[in-house]
Amino acid sequence: MVYDRVTVVSEVGTTVETTWARIDGLRVRCLAAGTGRAPPLLLLHGGGFDAADFSYRYAIEPLARRRPVLAFDWPGYGGSDKPNHRYDLAYYARFLSHLMDSLGIQRAALVGTSMGGGAALSFALCSPERVEKLILVASYGLGKDIPHGRLGYFLVHAPLAADLLYTLLRRSRRALRSGLRRMVCDPRVVSDELVDEARRLLDQPASGRAFRSFRKSEVGWSGLKTDLSERLGEVAAPTLLVHGDRDRVVPVEWARRAHERLPDSELRVLRGCGHWPPRECPDTFNRVVTDFLAR
Repeated sequence: MVYDRVTVVSEVGTTVETTWARIDGLRVRCLAAGTGRAPPLLLLHGGGFDAADFSYRYAIEPLARRRPVLAFDWPGYGGSDKPNHRYDLAYYARFLSHLMDSLGIQRAALVGTSMGGGAALSFALCSPERVEKLILVASYGLGKDIPHGRLGYFLVHAPLAADLLYTLLRRSRRALRSGLRRMVCDPRVVSDELVDEARRLLDQPASGRAFRSFRKSEVGWSGLKTDLSERLGEVAAPTLLVHGDRDRVVPVEWARRAHERLPDSELRVLRGCGHWPPRECPDTFNRVVTDFLAR
């Protein structure tokens, strides 16, 4: 069931519709563009305080020139409902399945960035017949090491630590700009406009709560709880790995190792790019994704 459509025509003539779908009793915000008979391309954003148009603002229209594109806000993010419950990677993989069922999508190509990449990979392993092609961008789920080691564990699980961090990001524009710069290689990408976008997302009620729950679920004492690297040989879909060579969040070595283990894969390491290729290097990102989908 989809309702409340808002249609916007971009400067290049591509129509982008904002719609809200009812999935598992939750109101989910979706951005849709493009037409055609090819399987739709689903764009899955990452964690933190991300949203569909925050990561894929410059990707939706170019990618929709060849096939239908749907980008949506995960539960707990952006314009979607933000229920207060336990989030982990398995939850998001199940939700993706329910979303496709509810929207009548039998088979799709998936693009997943960071946490979204882990959800896409998990779904591809559970439902291989429903994934035409798989594109993993700076993907979670390809390794076990916790960023910053045991210190990272304590920062995730220490009482109030995450709440204090989000409070600081909301109150300090300087701290927010610094946090965004950690996501990219070129600090010039973090413009005033980008900081303003981030502030609007942070100011939404319950912003960040889903990611705090996700991290507590996924970060264990001995490492990240979801590591799918040993199952990569089971992936049936042709897979493209996109990773920045200056990624400070997910090691590029994870992508190189995954490329060796995946039966049918390509690897594109983007020079001078950090953890956020769709936003930091949109032209290159759109080109490599479009070329991969066309082959």
